[in-house]
Amino acid sequence: GGGIALSSSAFVLQLLKDKNQLATRFGKASFGVLLFQDLAVVPLLVVTPILAGGGGGLASALGSAILKAGIALGSIAAAGRYLLNPLFKIVAQAKSQEAFLGVILLTVLSMSFMTEGLGLSNTLGAFLAGVLLSETKYRYQIEADIAPFRGILLGLFFVTVGFEIDLGLIASNIPLVSAVVLGILAIKSAILTGLSLIFGLSLSVSQQTGLILSQGGEFAFVAFGLARSLGILDKSTTKLMLTCVSLTMALTPAMASVGGRIAKSLEEKSDFTHYTGQDRDANEIKESDDFAVVVGYGAVGKVVCDLLDRKLIKYVGIDIDPNKAIQARNAGLPIFYGDIGRQEVADAFNVGKAKAVIVCISDKALANRAVIALRRWYPDLKIFCRAKDKDHAYRLQ
Repeated sequence: GGGIALSSSAFVLQLLKDKNQLATRFGKASFGVLLFQDLAVVPLLVVTPILAGGGGGLASALGSAILKAGIALGSIAAAGRYLLNPLFKIVAQAKSQEAFLGVILLTVLSMSFMTEGLGLSNTLGAFLAGVLLSETKYRYQIEADIAPFRGILLGLFFVTVGFEIDLGLIASNIPLVSAVVLGILAIKSAILTGLSLIFGLSLSVSQQTGLILSQGGEFAFVAFGLARSLGILDKSTTKLMLTCVSLTMALTPAMASVGGRIAKSLEEKSDFTHYTGQDRDANEIKESDDFAVVVGYGAVGKVVCDLLDRKLIKYVGIDIDPNKAIQARNAGLPIFYGDIGRQEVADAFNVGKAKAVIVCISDKALANRAVIALRRWYPDLKIFCRAKDKDHAYRLQ
């Protein structure tokens, strides 16, 4: 069940990145679910070997597994705090990319062998090594050095997924395979959509999140392989489940496309309050204590919003052009229609509570009007404004 419950980070994140949807409301929701699922990998890897005992002495086995996991986590945390940073510092001073890559590989392999020696999964060790490396001062250099290998290995993973699809098994068990695949997609979509609605997301965002996360994940290959080696699953059942999970992953682009079409249809049927900052998504941002306001969603405004997204800073965008606002809002972005030069509009967006206002309007007169109005209404507000030239910058100061 755990192997099927988790979704595929590799497929979903790649789709969101290719379609530039990570900054959208549903993209952030999908990323949050995937992040939580990645954390759930650790207890699942610990519990799976216990199931091989057939239920006998479950309490003692569980206690032993928790103890081993505690030893592994403690050792890895200690190594990361006292050994890894000094080691990387020494290697970095040598200015050798090969040595740097060697230390990265050594870290991953040593953590894997340690957890395997404790009776846990070596996959758990590799996962924890990745967490450890991401917490070092050299994480950006590590990410840059392994980037070429990540692309190659990701492509190899997709090829491996394709090889797991047994065409003979599908041909001989079409009803069973179809039922399992459709069951996984339907059940996961329904559960994730329902949970998204419970947590306050709109119907369009909820169904889009549910559909794009409806597939089985890459952890299923690890979980079912581990269960097969421990005798929990027989060979035929393992092959059936891996084939079905592979098919759900292959259907991910189609499910994402269906979700996008449904979301677009629902967004277009919304009333105009959806575009003027009076809906649930806008209220959630405006009522928070830490958000920025971006005025103008042109070329510069888009760059500013992208930067805020990368820094995980909440923002609300306001543009006087209804076409820009509608187009961005239909794409799931927090961009709304309004004239920041009117006090009732600024008050409706709680501009006075914002950490800062970034004015990205290209027109000098409109930019001056917005800055003068905001400074008059909110004297203590931090305002950053785009200047067209030196004279304009002097005028704004």
